[in-house]
Amino acid sequence: MKRREIVKRIAAVAKASGVTWEVQREGANHTVYRLGATMIPVPRHVEIGPGLSEDIFEQCEPELGERWWK
Repeated sequence: MKRREIVKRIAAVAKASGVTWEVQREGANHTVYRLGATMIPVPRHVEIGPGLSEDIFEQCEPELGERWWK
């Protein structure tokens, strides 16, 4: 899955849920986003594997609900 697709998917669900989704800071290898009160690091690779994509989505569960991406 492409990085921009992951970011767009989280942003769309966050907006629909009324949760803030914004860039917190830029690191050397990751962009750290703030989703509500949760910090979500997203690597700057163009293509992110399915395992890592699911890990990123799981980190969003406290704010967006369990298995929100399925």
